[in-house]
Amino acid sequence: MKYGLYQALGMALLVIGAQGAIRQLVDHDDVGLLGWLPGGFAVSISVHVLAVVIGAVIAGRAHDTRKATGN
Repeated sequence: MKYGLYQALGMALLVIGAQGAIRQLVDHDDVGLLGWLPGGFAVSISVHVLAVVIGAVIAGRAHDTRKATGN
């Protein structure tokens, strides 16, 4: 049960980061959830990409661990 939750949270982070990065690449002025973040486009796109990477790592490790335990 625990690894399923981690996998779902990782995938949610991956999806939110990916859609935010794509949205911002199409329209540089649409910062979405990161409107409060100082630093402009470069910082905002970096945070989105970092969210994608972290989400993929969390979801992948949770999937592998869940598969190894037989759940």
